[in-house]
Amino acid sequence: MLALYHNDMSLCAQKVRVCLAEKGLPWEDRHLVLRDGVHQQDWYKKLNRRAVVPTLIDGDKVIPESNVILEYLEDAYPEPRLSPKDSFGRAQMRLWTKQLDEDIHDASAAIISFGIAFRHQYLERGELGRAMLDQIPNLFKRERRRDVIEKGPDSIHFVIAVQRMVQLLDEMEEALAGHPWLVGNEYTLADVAFTPYLLRLEHLDLLGMIAERPRVADWYARCQARASFAEALRKWENEKYLTLMKQRGEAHWPQVRAIMAAA
Repeated sequence: MLALYHNDMSLCAQKVRVCLAEKGLPWEDRHLVLRDGVHQQDWYKKLNRRAVVPTLIDGDKVIPESNVILEYLEDAYPEPRLSPKDSFGRAQMRLWTKQLDEDIHDASAAIISFGIAFRHQYLERGELGRAMLDQIPNLFKRERRRDVIEKGPDSIHFVIAVQRMVQLLDEMEEALAGHPWLVGNEYTLADVAFTPYLLRLEHLDLLGMIAERPRVADWYARCQARASFAEALRKWENEKYLTLMKQRGEAHWPQVRAIMAAA
């Protein structure tokens, strides 16, 4: 059986759970509480050198990195199919998921989440919070996050993160003008991968970002209607984090809206 090291509210873990649900694959739950720093312990870093979730175990195979896991699952368990039949369609799908690895995840969605809500957890922990931050292996990610934790929405990285999210939402709105799903007429790994990022905007009370993007709003509604949304996302929602994100997001929405207006 497959096993997944994951976290309930991790964006990257969420997309893998959606894929597993879409394919109807059973898996062993190996949930990690990230605020306890379990993912930074040596035993886990032997599985995932970047000390992040998720990590998929398939027999004796260890597969890290969420977008790599999605493609692995599609190759290893091809039915039901979640990629276009033609090579050009598959290339288009990868262009979408490539954005996540380039900047949408670490430099945009994660920064927005930290700048609004999760920074407070690090600040409240004092020295322990600083120690956890110092253990992030990726230097760029570590220092960008440090600045956002210290300055919140006043960090230049936060401003850039909101601007990049706006650019993404505009690209999605444009793409969805021609077909119902991001790549074409069929639901693919591109839709799987981006669903959690719209859910994060919902959790942060920032869905106002799609108010003038009706096609994105319709796409998200259709993603929510799929059985995988309840199984992989709603089922795992952590009430403590939902409360934190909603309260902080509501308070910071005027700042986010101002950044959007100036973009």
